[in-house]
Order: sequence, then structure tokens, then C-alpha cells
Amino acid sequence: MTLTLNRTFLAVSASILLYGCGSTALVSTPIENIDTLPLKISELTETQKKKWGHTDLLTDTIPGMSVDKAYAEIIGNKKGEKVIVAVLDSGMDLTHEDLVDVLWVNKGEIAGNNKDDDNNGYVDDIHGYNFLGESYNEQLEMARIVSKKLGDASLQAKAKSNLDKDYQKALQNKGQYEQILQAVQNADDEVKELLGKDSYTKKDLTDIKTEDETMQRNISILMQMLSIKDTIPEVLSELKDGIKHFSDQLNYNLNVDFDGRKMVGDDPYNFDDRDYGNGNPKNRVDDESHGTHVAGIIAAKRNNGLGANGVADNVEIMSIRAVPNGDEYDKDIALGIRYAVDNGAKIINGSFGKSYSPNAEWVYDAIKYAADNDVLFVHAAGNSGEDLDDPNNPNFPNDQINNGPEMANNVITVGALASTYGSEMVASFSNYGLINVDIFAPGDDIYSTMPNNEYDFQGGTSMAAPAVAGVAALVRSFYPKLSASQVKAILLNSGLTTKSKVVVAGDTSMAMDFQKISKSGKMVNAYNALIMADAVSRGKIKL
Repeated sequence: MTLTLNRTFLAVSASILLYGCGSTALVSTPIENIDTLPLKISELTETQKKKWGHTDLLTDTIPGMSVDKAYAEIIGNKKGEKVIVAVLDSGMDLTHEDLVDVLWVNKGEIAGNNKDDDNNGYVDDIHGYNFLGESYNEQLEMARIVSKKLGDASLQAKAKSNLDKDYQKALQNKGQYEQILQAVQNADDEVKELLGKDSYTKKDLTDIKTEDETMQRNISILMQMLSIKDTIPEVLSELKDGIKHFSDQLNYNLNVDFDGRKMVGDDPYNFDDRDYGNGNPKNRVDDESHGTHVAGIIAAKRNNGLGANGVADNVEIMSIRAVPNGDEYDKDIALGIRYAVDNGAKIINGSFGKSYSPNAEWVYDAIKYAADNDVLFVHAAGNSGEDLDDPNNPNFPNDQINNGPEMANNVITVGALASTYGSEMVASFSNYGLINVDIFAPGDDIYSTMPNNEYDFQGGTSMAAPAVAGVAALVRSFYPKLSASQVKAILLNSGLTTKSKVVVAGDTSMAMDFQKISKSGKMVNAYNALIMADAVSRGKIKL
């Protein structure tokens, strides 16, 4: 597998000076000499699993972003300017041990006095704003279209067809998961009774000698499960999570009779109805973990002896609660983007997306507003394993209509990488597209913060987007004069690429050139991005 750097980037001098806010210069060179990089065939260690997104492809043969290399060889102990990154997402654990020191604080607001002290239009918004009120569970947009008869007859018919199909699929999946869970629980109980102990290993299972067909079946079931997860308790936990997921789909997301918005009290399809929500963007339930996990990827306090390291070290996280357990409303996203821009964010992370957007123009206008105010918007490509260039696979919001020209130059759409360098390094769930996806970054099995001072692995393009937002924050911190569009161009041009084919959608029959599944054909690299940023800032490279 041959990896190359962008030709323009390789034309830069081998030694480039990186200046960190007036401090002594460091000499660094772009990552090169990786044409004969071997494949990594050994399993990742526990330490590597927890930080693989920060590893270096050259030294570790893991497709990380060279974050640790950037700190060790370029950044060191130097501090750039503080960068505010808005996490436009679900609610966040504002008291998490690894996040509490990096939260944005609105110094113009007095907490708890029920007044808009800074006259920004939002009351008691100390760490951000909550556009969902006390709601959490929600429908998918296609269920709303059917329920409220939104749009024309053609849109309603398409939504109804997809809704019926997805409802039946969720019903079938829930039933299958319940059957598997019951089989695993029964097998687990019977093996424990046979062995006379509460836990066992693969070796314990293989050492069982029995002619009993039921026990043989139990062993077969458990061995199969242990090929998926390391322990049976992990298997049972994942199965239960799956059942809950499909139950939520049936009860809320795909249920045309459910109204999760009622308790908010606004008309979500009236953009002028803005007197809603509150100043507390904290997560409402423990399962509302998405925003906390995303925030940790960007900015969990580095090297403090706690569970995770974020990408960026000099960041304030602004929490904007606008993404429920279901599809987000266009109004909330548009107002959330505008809130972030108006209150000082230089980067907005949007780890959300949906297939229908009845008021997409509100979001498009907000993205343009962010572009006009030099704010970068980083967006997840989605987890359907689809080619977004196909008009049948829309993912909103985006920065163009019908594969046309970009309406704004500040949007980066991110696909997800897995930790196995080679033909299977694109995460099986990740969407892709030569027009609609800009770049790839680590997104599969990412270790980060969870509510209640916990840490865990989650996967999705939702995890890849904040990885890129974190690198963008590094660049904007040390090179604050670079514009959002320049930062976007730097990230896209300084990444690493491969000439080899990669499997997309987890289908081995769908091998595509890595360079043709995104606009840049690259994976983000923090080390190279900082070097290119320095060259751009000093006029050595013209974008």
C-alpha cells in the first residue's frame, strides 16, 4: 500500500519553521518516506485502543492523525490563543472531571437570576444554550412529514414508503436481538452451572468435553459471541443496548403518533417563534451521552491523569443542546449555529444528520452566516455506508444542492476511519462521496468521556467530525489570522492518502480507490496541518 502527500505540499522545503505565538521556533518536516509502510498485523494493545486516533501512521502503522507527534515535535509546552469550539449536539455532562476545566463561560451572564444580562437574547446561558427544553426522545423527520403532512404529495409519499420499510426493519431487528439475547443468557447460565463458577474463558469452553447436544449448542453459541466481544457480559450489554435502540425507534423515532416536541412549547416549523428553551444544556438522562463523548474527543483535558486526552489543548467548549434522540429540527440547528457565531465560537462541530430537511434553507442561511463571520463548520458524513453523491442518499445539512457548487467555503464533511491500516481502514458504517465528503478521520471505536465521570468507546462519523474539529482548533489556536476557509483548505491538502483500494460499506465486493471516496482523497493529519499552516501564514504556500 503506497501513501503519498499532496504534490504541492511535498514541494515545500524539507525544513519549515513553525512559530508558536512569538516563542522560539521549532524545526519540523512533513511526514514523508512512507511509500513502503508495512501493514500492521498485530492486535492493538489496550493503550493503543484508547488513543489510536492520536497515533502516527509512520511509526505505529495505525491510521491516526499524528496528534501526539504534533505535540511532541511541534507544539511542546507552547500555548496559542484560546479557541471557542461549539458542540452543537445532545446535552453534555457539564460537571465531568475531564471537561469541567475546558467549558466556555459566558462572562456577561449572571447564573440563575433568570435575566438576559448580556442582552444576547438568551437567559442564563452560562455554558451555552438548550434548544430542546426538557424534551429528549423525538421522531425522525420522515415520521413528522407523514404525521403533519409536510411538503408536497411526492415528498409525503416518499417519506411514507421509507417510514414503513424502516418500521418493519426495526420490528424484525428487535425480535432477532431478543431471540439472540435469550439464547445467550440460557447458554451462559447453563455453562456457569456446569463449570461451577461465575465466569469462564474461551479455554474453559474448549476444554468442556460433552456428548450432550444442548450443551454443545451452548458452547457453539458462546464461542460465536466471543468472536464478537471479549466477554459474555459485554455481549449481553450490547444486545440489551440494541434492543433498547430498536425499541426507541419503534416507540419514538418511527412512531407517527408520538409528539416529543409538545413539552417544548414552540412551533418548530415557525422560524420566528424563538422564545423557547433555556440556559441549561446539560444532558437530561444518562443515555444522553453523545454530546459528552464528542466534547471529550475535541478537548478532554490533556495529560491530567484522567481517562482521555482531547485533540486540542487550548479550547473552550460551548455546549448547544439541539440534537434529540431522533432527528434534529432545522430551526434548532439554524438558531444553534447563529448562537455559536454570535457568542464567539470559531469552530462548530455538528455530529448529526438526517435524510429529510423540510426547512433546509434556514440551515443553509445559518451556514452562510457562519462563513460570513469566519466560523468553520465541521459536519459528520453519516453512518449508512452509502455514497452521498447518489441523489437517493441525501445527508442534511450539506454545503451544496444536487451536487452543485458549494454555497459556502467553511464546511468540512468528515467520513470515518477504522484502526486497521490497510484495505479495511474505512469504517464499515461510514458514508463516502467524491463530491459530498471532504476527508476522513478516526471514527470507529473511539475512547472518550461519558456522563457521570465515565469513559467508553463509541463509533460513528459523529466521532470523526470532532477529531477534525480538534485539529482545526489546533491550527486556529497557533495561527489565529488564518481564515476558516484557509483552515479548511489546509486540513484537506495536508492529509495523507493512499493509492490502494479500500473496502466501503463493509462489503468486500465494493473496493474503491481511497482517493475517490472523498473530495480530498485524504485522511486528516495534525502534524502536517500545523506545518502547512505555518507555511501558509508566512506566504510560502498560496491556497
